[in-house]
Amino acid sequence: MAWSKLKAKLAQNSDLTFVIFFVLFGMEAVMGLKRASQQIAVTNNVPAIDASRTQIRWLIRRDMDEVLSIEHGSFQFPWTEEEFLCCLRQRNCIGTVAELDHKIVGFMIYELHKSMLRILNFAVAPDARRHGIGRQMVQRLVDKLSQQRRREIVLEVRETNVPAQLFFGHNGFRAITVLRQHYNDTCEDAYYMRYCLTEDVTIPFVPHNRISEYDAA
Repeated sequence: MAWSKLKAKLAQNSDLTFVIFFVLFGMEAVMGLKRASQQIAVTNNVPAIDASRTQIRWLIRRDMDEVLSIEHGSFQFPWTEEEFLCCLRQRNCIGTVAELDHKIVGFMIYELHKSMLRILNFAVAPDARRHGIGRQMVQRLVDKLSQQRRREIVLEVRETNVPAQLFFGHNGFRAITVLRQHYNDTCEDAYYMRYCLTEDVTIPFVPHNRISEYDAA
């Protein structure tokens, strides 16, 4: 049937038009579901990361290439290799890495101070996040705290780095102050966050009615 005749017939019969539209729409929906199921099947074939096999150890020189790759994949203003080495040359600076299946999937640089530990840099590889690797690294640092010596961990987090703020918040850190224009590259503020081995006990304010005392007298 010529297109002009079909067009005229469709104009005369609205029911036929609706049926044809419904059939075409149904075929498109079925094809869409098929494509979606294929995508899900491909995604499900990706092996899950078993974070329980992660090994946390000291950072050594041959790890730097992988550490720098994670650094550049994580931050808008990444550290250079010289900045890493400059920090690690300090006597009170420690570097650790998380290794999984002979691959570096995270790192942490921190300083030792008399009464605290200070995290300078910390990141997990983008393809290894949300599997508990970062939480393991933070917990390893928490395990180094003691009532007799170092009792807290501190760090600064950019105000725009909301994922880091949420991550540390979920791991027991609290923002205690704002450092105005803390960064030279963007002049943005930073949140000074702290994990304390034993949180300070705050005595709640209880209003005291002194007028009633005068009335009773």
